[in-house]
Amino acid sequence: MRLGSAIITVLLFFPALAGAQQSKQDNSMPGMDDGQMQGMHMSGDGLITMHPETFLQEIVRHGTSGTSAEPNSTPVPMLMTAKGVWMLMFHANAFVIDEQQSGPRGGDKFFSTNWFMGMAQRPLGPGVFTARAMLSLEPATVTQRRYPLLFQQGETAFGKPIVDGQHPHDFVMEIAALYDLKLGSGGLLSFYFAPIGDPALGPVAYPHRSSAAENPLAALGHHQEDSTHIADDVITVGLAYRIARIEASGFHGREPDESRWNIDQGKIDSWSTRLTLQPGKKWSGQYSYGRIKSPEAFFPNDDQERMTASIQYNLPLHDGNWTSTILWGRTRPLQDNSIFNSYALESTVRFRVRNYAWTRIENVDRSNELILGENPLPPNFQEQPIGRVQAYTFGYDRDVDLIPHVASALGMQVTAYGVGEKLKPTYGSRPAGIAVFVRIRPFSGNER
Repeated sequence: MRLGSAIITVLLFFPALAGAQQSKQDNSMPGMDDGQMQGMHMSGDGLITMHPETFLQEIVRHGTSGTSAEPNSTPVPMLMTAKGVWMLMFHANAFVIDEQQSGPRGGDKFFSTNWFMGMAQRPLGPGVFTARAMLSLEPATVTQRRYPLLFQQGETAFGKPIVDGQHPHDFVMEIAALYDLKLGSGGLLSFYFAPIGDPALGPVAYPHRSSAAENPLAALGHHQEDSTHIADDVITVGLAYRIARIEASGFHGREPDESRWNIDQGKIDSWSTRLTLQPGKKWSGQYSYGRIKSPEAFFPNDDQERMTASIQYNLPLHDGNWTSTILWGRTRPLQDNSIFNSYALESTVRFRVRNYAWTRIENVDRSNELILGENPLPPNFQEQPIGRVQAYTFGYDRDVDLIPHVASALGMQVTAYGVGEKLKPTYGSRPAGIAVFVRIRPFSGNER
């Protein structure tokens, strides 16, 4: 099924609709400061708010990837304004990084990871309509189609498997239209249509998780946990009641190709389902299951089963915020039943307004593809688990705020690795990495 033309048509006409509404009535609300704007409510039965008190309001906030959710109390730094009946938002995160890694397979590089999201919301009939687009300049700022990341594997560059490196995101990460229909006092029926988007499979994707917001590099467990966050031709339907939501998605399973500037499409051949629970403002948990058709180009006959589970906790502080995620992901190629697990703990604390400290601790299964490096796979190669790798990352940065409404930070993080016995001859016993970076992010009010 092809959704691109219909959704792109909606998004192309959206600016004209917004302009027409503005010509009738401009509610940009002169004199309203950023803090007031952050907490403002619009019509739509109180569903549109940036300070959600309920799970339904958190769903309609749509401040994360796809239709995933974080605890209601999680801050979402962004710029906002109201134009007529429209609420307009801009959210972004960008890093400029110098990375150095040790060991026989370590690499060095200067590059940037980044993403930018624009969103518009308005009440429409008995519900709320949302249009959203997310872009990344990584196809230009990550040269040679990869940046160094020891023990990472997945996808291709120049016709060869990427090993010890992370691929850049596509220029178009998401183009989506969403509609949330309120059902009585505690129900919500949601629809998500995206030629490029994120199906209901996995937690909030790592670039958008608040527990990973200060970490400029990808998670090693990405391809067991949330690699479908850029998928083609996604349709999701969700039904929520009070603290629980069940979702189902159909999407195209093949991961994006090496051409990162174009918009890929394909028939809907994969599916997923996700259960999310939000028992309070500080907690969110999800379990998801999916069947993915031929995700990897080098293994076109390998369909994949994926399961993920995660719990996130967010604690507002007097001059900051503390958010943590525990995450498990598992993939199983259906052809040979090999099982790959990943486990992660992430935690980021903002304290004394401008200071951030974080950690990401991972324990992931890796395959024998690592030993081959970035060489063509031999005939009849069979991918099998070869052992586990641990990654221990700790970092710190501090905002310096050189530009109004932009949180500019200087930071550094270090990563040490635990290497399985079968991988030590290739990687050495104690490889490590360090990344020094500048981070910029727009914000309003006190929500950095």
